[in-house]
Amino acid sequence: MLPNKLGVDSLRGTALITALTSVCSTGFWLFGYDQGVMSGVVISTYWLETMGNPSTIMLSTITALYDVGAIFGAIFASFTSEPMGRKRTLIFGAFVLLVGTILMGTCVERIQMMVARVVTGIGIGYITSVTPVYQSEITLPEHRGWQLCCQLTSMLGGLVLAYWLNYGWYFHSGAAQWRFPLLFQLVFCVYIIVITVWLPETPRWLIRHDATPERGIKVLAKLRNLPEDHEIVVKEAKEIIDAIELECKEEGSWLDLFKDNGVMGRNRFYLALGIQFMQEMTGINIITYYAPTLFKESLKMTQEQSLFLGCWVQVWYLIASFVTWYTIDRVGRRKLWLSMAVMQMLVLVLEAICVAINNPSSSIAAVFFIFLYESCFTWGWMATVWVYPAEILPLKIRGKGAALGAAANFLGNFLVVEITPPALQNIGWRTYIIFAVFNVVIACIVWACYPETSGQSLEAIDELFRYHDRAAKDASIVARIQWSIVPKADEAVRRVRAQRRTARTEEGQLAKAMESAADRSESASLEKKTGEAQVESIPAGQIAQLQ
Repeated sequence: MLPNKLGVDSLRGTALITALTSVCSTGFWLFGYDQGVMSGVVISTYWLETMGNPSTIMLSTITALYDVGAIFGAIFASFTSEPMGRKRTLIFGAFVLLVGTILMGTCVERIQMMVARVVTGIGIGYITSVTPVYQSEITLPEHRGWQLCCQLTSMLGGLVLAYWLNYGWYFHSGAAQWRFPLLFQLVFCVYIIVITVWLPETPRWLIRHDATPERGIKVLAKLRNLPEDHEIVVKEAKEIIDAIELECKEEGSWLDLFKDNGVMGRNRFYLALGIQFMQEMTGINIITYYAPTLFKESLKMTQEQSLFLGCWVQVWYLIASFVTWYTIDRVGRRKLWLSMAVMQMLVLVLEAICVAINNPSSSIAAVFFIFLYESCFTWGWMATVWVYPAEILPLKIRGKGAALGAAANFLGNFLVVEITPPALQNIGWRTYIIFAVFNVVIACIVWACYPETSGQSLEAIDELFRYHDRAAKDASIVARIQWSIVPKADEAVRRVRAQRRTARTEEGQLAKAMESAADRSESASLEKKTGEAQVESIPAGQIAQLQ
């Protein structure tokens, strides 16, 4: 059977979700790889010679053009992801990235590299805009967080691989030292394209865009590995249809991003933009893009030492990310953001102090704080930020909003990547203080404005925003500063978790009751068989006498 929007019939249930998760995760693997690979390329003497030994500002510009491309890619995706669908948008983004990778790896001068960086960024913009939406729309609510964590852990896997490839090829003389690491990502582009063509479109997209919901329900049944008329499939399909009907009261357009539409769509769009931009303002890309540069400039290490230590920083980054698989749904997005923003602020202040002291002991401490900062970031601000837009945005603007959210992320990324080299060179340790202050501001904004979404279905989140009660005039100062939807969302999350605990308890009690009944039945059957055996063992003469 040829691939189509329904995918192939042989993939169902866990196998289908695994395949979908693998391509979405590979998309973020490429995102991480692209972020990490330039860390070694920009300090390669062979690459610098090919680029004409650019100045510090030109170096940061070449690196940051990737983010410019990603901004445009995300914006373009916001126009095309809804009419094209999640599946075809992902394939198109992977193809654009493939072209950009070839241009980078075969580069012979500066202009070609700059163009290639923009094209590569456009591809990544498409991929990172659509993969969280693709994943969230095929996943059960209670699994959505950790399955999206797979994507972000994959991103760190790509980051780690890029760093180690850079370190391994550092000992090779010649242009292959930087060409091979750049071209290696073609493997992952091809994987996405080849596998995704056999996968289905999401049920929500099919139900929204088809004349009838039949194909969407068919895909939903395949994802849940249940018959199409099963009560779970029927219930979930009804929730999707009801949510679409609610959101389709007005004709969809770009203006819907700035309209209420009965579900506070405008406010939710601003939340998606804000959280993506704030992720970059925490300061993570000082380390992600420029860890070797940081070690050279701030801690005065050699190029080989900087590359080697940068590799181990990213290995720890990857290991630490597995903690989030457990915490993202159990702790929730909001608590992780708040606690880790405060921790990041403290760590950055301590990092600034160590760099300012600038002696062997403080340098060791500075390295330790870099490891600690990456731990805090991946626990609080990595996966949570990418899962949130797809959760918080209503279906009507989910594709456009998630894409523009990704654009906001890349805009922040561009700003940080552009200013980091000259900042480290000119103001040194004060760079860390700037980002420490940003983390304090971010924590305040999250506390006041960002509601919890973990554990709730996407349709239930729409219901949460349908009715909005403003804080009473006589409410406390805290209640008036904090958006009233925040405590309302917290209460909804507590209620959902209590219902699930009750359901699990009832299921456990029912299982025990059934087991007890089975034991009693087995015991009665055994007693009956024992009695019959005893009767059979009595001689016929004794039985006649008894009669």
